[in-house]
Amino acid sequence: MSVYQIPDEYFFRLHHVRPRFKGDIENVLIYVAEEIVRVGERNTNNFIAEVNEALFQYPGNAHKELKTINNWRTEISALFGFIEHTETTEKPGRRAIELANNQDLVECFKVFLYNFQYPGAHIKPKRVLEQIEQGIKFKPAQYILKLLRYANGGKGNSIGITKPEVCHCIFNDLRVTRDNEGVKNTWKRILDNRERKLTYNQSGDVIRYAGDILDYLEIANLLKTYDSRMYYLNTLEEEAIIKFCESEEWFDKYDKMIECRQGSLEEVKKYSDSWFSYVNRDMKNTDFSTDILSYIASSEEELQQLKENTKNAENVGVKELAKTGEVIETRIAKYYDTFTTKDIGDIGESLVHGHECMRIKLGNREDLIHLIKRIPTQFAVGYDISSVELDERKRYIEVKTTISSKPLHFNRIHLTRNEWNTADSTRDRYYVYRLLLSKTERKLFLLQDPVGLYKSDKINMIPSNGADITFDPKNVGQFEELLTWKN
Repeated sequence: MSVYQIPDEYFFRLHHVRPRFKGDIENVLIYVAEEIVRVGERNTNNFIAEVNEALFQYPGNAHKELKTINNWRTEISALFGFIEHTETTEKPGRRAIELANNQDLVECFKVFLYNFQYPGAHIKPKRVLEQIEQGIKFKPAQYILKLLRYANGGKGNSIGITKPEVCHCIFNDLRVTRDNEGVKNTWKRILDNRERKLTYNQSGDVIRYAGDILDYLEIANLLKTYDSRMYYLNTLEEEAIIKFCESEEWFDKYDKMIECRQGSLEEVKKYSDSWFSYVNRDMKNTDFSTDILSYIASSEEELQQLKENTKNAENVGVKELAKTGEVIETRIAKYYDTFTTKDIGDIGESLVHGHECMRIKLGNREDLIHLIKRIPTQFAVGYDISSVELDERKRYIEVKTTISSKPLHFNRIHLTRNEWNTADSTRDRYYVYRLLLSKTERKLFLLQDPVGLYKSDKINMIPSNGADITFDPKNVGQFEELLTWKN
């Protein structure tokens, strides 16, 4: 078979930072985002020291060399923009704060890809200058999505693309990355190569950079793959895909140099901080938060069932209260009306509320269901759900929910100061429900009496505007099947 070759006059290989932890990237990013936010703004030396200390504590890092830990920190900062720089300090970037607060890794990768471009400041200034001198001006995620929309005729998702095709027909071809060749011509070239049965060079790390972007697009739920060979549009994300395709967002500080195809290292370095400010700008007008029910549903039928179950679970406590003649506070009723499928906290609490109602129902104590209530955040009681045992004792539940494309570790929880104080006063009546929602599963982990576990040295706790808890799920807590409310 013949091997496809980009004409020499159009060949230029794009590079970006490749994290050493790519195989565990979702676990690492959410851990690092939380740690960076915990550290807060510090003078540069203290910030580096504290973040490095946290990185050493990540599972498997205890005996790694300082050089490796420094590489982790700089790679995360360079690629994902989690750290912003001032003349004397380092501080958490807006993107790190969003991930730590929202626990939405799918949203995190959408925002990252929406901003990612060549040239940026995610590689060394010398390499940025090389791209400028070549006239590179390219947003990879946007181009790939445009190409696949064109290939599919703007409808459906039956036509996909491979990593070698993206590498050799898009990433390393100046007709695309410099000359902004239309997707029609690029797609014709790919089809011609398929018809001629041409192969592509895949040796070493040739296709890794293009492959990274495809993998990140999959984590962002914009593409889907069944065997990691062919990537297809995820038509359930049409709204987000259109935002990518129609975006005119661009970091323009290098543009004059790109037009002249020349610049200097000093000029490139001058705009480094501007790049990190750009990727951490306020983007509230571009909402990429995940519609969780759509994300975790495997089919349209399951989606409708989830929505119905969620609605029923939310309403069941209200209905039961009405039966007993109790008065429902207007504030709580209004709170239920604001429920959104894009709020991870809402969805997590709603699913756990349904779980608790079903647990009581299966225990033949339906007469107690009216006692299970979601508590609005503004009430600040230190827990999300007031539930009950079969023997009518109280159960106070704090729900911690994360959404990702792959299952995450369950050995880490942050409680606010108010939550920790409530856990201390209610002891064995206090539970943390750690809920992970991913494409492949919904896992629920229960940790009872965290303060008691800490005082008996069964879990670790670091004070941090509350409490950062770490533990071995094999030794404390338990996994339970997430029950679905059925009326």
